[in-house]
Amino acid sequence: MMVTRFDPFAEIRELEKRLLGAMSVPAVPGEGDKEVVNAFVPAVNTREDENAYVVEIDLPGVKKEDIKVNIDPEKRTLTISGERKFKEEVKKEDYYKIESSYGKFMRTFSLPENVDVEHIDAKTEEGVLHITLPKVKKEEKEVKEIPVK
Repeated sequence: MMVTRFDPFAEIRELEKRLLGAMSVPAVPGEGDKEVVNAFVPAVNTREDENAYVVEIDLPGVKKEDIKVNIDPEKRTLTISGERKFKEEVKKEDYYKIESSYGKFMRTFSLPENVDVEHIDAKTEEGVLHITLPKVKKEEKEVKEIPVK
């Protein structure tokens, strides 16, 4: 008869491995070949009108200096990366609490063919990064009638 040891935490370890594997993403370029577990993935809203595409990324607590916006015109990609550093400290006479959340993030988007990569604008306001991707203006040519001789 074969005896098998019971491991009550085997399922929990397997679940943890699967969850952390799902959150594991390549590191921010220039940080080596390591993988990084994101502390958070910023929420993104996109919209389009007749003149531009607009990307809004929620980055609460991220300083302007900690945000990088890169355009790769050859691959036609927009990459937003950075790092959030947050620390909340509470000192009271009967307890001491500190909560910290640190994490690098990176989001990459494919750009449509009609984006004018030379005039992209990025600004941050109240914890939201607004990126405006203007569309290339189509020159509507008048139909010219040629007289038949």
